[in-house]
Amino acid sequence: MDRLTKLENESIYIIREAWSQFKKVALLWSIGKDSGTLLWLCRKAFFGKIPFPVMHLDTTYKFPEIYEFRDKYAKEWGLDLIVAKNNESIGAGMGPDKGTKLQCCNELKTDNLKKAIAQYGFRALYLAIRRDEHGIRAKERFFSPRENISFLWNYKDQPPELWDQYKTKAKDEEHLRIHPMLSWREIDIWEYIRRENIPMVSLYFAKNGKRYRSIGCAPCCNPIDSTADTLDKIVAELKASPTSERAGRAQDKENTYTMQKLRSLGYM
Repeated sequence: MDRLTKLENESIYIIREAWSQFKKVALLWSIGKDSGTLLWLCRKAFFGKIPFPVMHLDTTYKFPEIYEFRDKYAKEWGLDLIVAKNNESIGAGMGPDKGTKLQCCNELKTDNLKKAIAQYGFRALYLAIRRDEHGIRAKERFFSPRENISFLWNYKDQPPELWDQYKTKAKDEEHLRIHPMLSWREIDIWEYIRRENIPMVSLYFAKNGKRYRSIGCAPCCNPIDSTADTLDKIVAELKASPTSERAGRAQDKENTYTMQKLRSLGYM
């Protein structure tokens, strides 16, 4: 069995195992390559029809291409789409140019997620987190508990996951983050996208000598120099690139420990 098929099988097993334990669950869909691949895996796991909601945490600062892609494929794939916004913070003017990137991400994403969990009563969330993407994400588990009230993640005290034995139960005061793609690498994502012909936002493909390697809020993302305008060229570029995947993400540059602080507070 080739590597991509092994990764696919592992992810689908975790997706189904989580669904067998929790019915009040949702998939977080950022519309990026990772969450897009996870959404595709969830569709395969349930034979084309995802039996739980797909939630987009909308900061209102995303690229127009992201919104167009979201609306098109939510309709085409029959997704039960939830668009969650922290209207209170947005109305107060919170954005990338107000305060620090830490404050902005915390209010428009983390606090937004807290409110959505409280509103819909979710007990578990599927996220497309990969260990290779960022150092703090390497500390994650496939089934990772979070406190519901404080939302804190104790990255120093995570349950062991040995021999594919997972902590699939949550206490009443907890919800679980389900990470079916921890073992995947960035190159695996793109090779799988190529193999499965998964639709992706056009921002990932080079135009006028630039493309985005990681996408999120438009003011916080910078493109890289690139001529990779096809999947084959993206895969070839990644195999030769010495640059980190999130080098263009502003919140990662603001402070060495920004991502660790965000994730300890409940950020994705």
